[in-house]
Formats: sequence, structure tokens, C-alpha cells
Amino acid sequence: MEKFTKLEGVAAPVKMINVDTDMIVPADYLKTLKRTGLAKGLFSRIRRLADGNLDPEFALNKPAYKDAKILVAGDNFGCGSSREHAPWALGEYGFRAIIAPSYGDIFFNNSLKNGLLPIVLDESKVDRLFSEAAPFPGYSLEINLEAQVVIKPDGSGERVLTEGFHNEGPTWAPNGLFLMFFRESGGGGGPKIYMVDVFGRSETLVPTPGFASDPAWGPLQD
Repeated sequence: MEKFTKLEGVAAPVKMINVDTDMIVPADYLKTLKRTGLAKGLFSRIRRLADGNLDPEFALNKPAYKDAKILVAGDNFGCGSSREHAPWALGEYGFRAIIAPSYGDIFFNNSLKNGLLPIVLDESKVDRLFSEAAPFPGYSLEINLEAQVVIKPDGSGERVLTEGFHNEGPTWAPNGLFLMFFRESGGGGGPKIYMVDVFGRSETLVPTPGFASDPAWGPLQD
């Protein structure tokens, strides 16, 4: 999948916690090592009622969410097994990003490796997105990675990173993961480059030769 700095699209709400990878794509669809043909199995167990009919209340069964690019999910999304088929199925369906309060660690890393961006927002902010989206099937969001905001239809935004990460940057890490660089001024010794993950945690000083401020050469080429 191509990288993006801005993504605008319909946001499909799946308001459930602890959605594991077997719920995302059941084991019946794991016989293939290919990344195609999995979209038909996406949420196939939870999008149906006990009688086998499609649940009309499940978001992906509604025409308004047919072309959704963003998934809004509950806490601990993607927990369970290490299967990469889960992000493959989501990507083949058309999703490019997920917004949730937290993720299963392996799913989070598999998503990054497969071009699916998992964004973490506070649970209160995700709940607000659920409540605002519910009355409006086809509710759309914009994800702006340069500004580090999720922008809602009314133009208001929820910050992904705090203001402290914006004095210079961020940009893509050279290894293609969604890690951001920014430059910090002051404190003596000239500007410094720091690395943070996509939701502003795991701050790490990046060693640079002299006072280099361009991370393009980077220590993260592998």
C-alpha cells in the first residue's frame, strides 16, 4: 500500500472491546498464504445473527459503509493470535487506518508492517467519535499525519501528538514504519533529533553526527 500523509474517508464504527484476530477473520480463511480473498471473511462471524442472516445493525452491513477507509474500534482491538491475516483482510476490504484506545501488541506491529495505520486515541475521545458517528451513517474523518490530528466533519480535531512534538517535523522514519522525528531546540549542544511512535510515546534520542538535523540518513534503514 502507498504511504499517505492525509487520509479522508468514511469511518465505520465497530463498538466492541476485545475484538480478537479470530473475530476479525476466522480460522476458516487461514488456509491461504496469499493476501487476497480474505475481505469476504472480514468480521464474518460477528456481522451475522444467530440465524445466519446479516445483522442489519452491524456497520459493515450498511451501504453507507461499503467504501469505508477508517475503522473506529473499541479497546484492545486485535488481541489474540499472531496471524497476519487480520490486517491483510482489513487492508483488502479497503481500510487504511484504525482508531482505537489500544491494540494487541502483535496486531499493532503486523498492521504497521502491512500498511495499515493503527492510531491510538484516549478512550473518552473514541467514545465521542462513536456517539457522533452513530446518527450519521457514512460519517467521515480526516487523518492528517503532518499536523498529527484526526479532523471531524465539523472541522474540530483530536490531537494524536501533543504540541511539544511540533517545533520541527514530524516526518517518516527511513525504515517505513510510522515513527516520527522532531527537532528540539535549546538546552545546549545544538538541536537534537528525537524519535517517537505514532501516538507520541517511547521518546528516544536519535544519535546524529555533529549537529545534523536531517534524519534522512537515519539509523533505521533496516
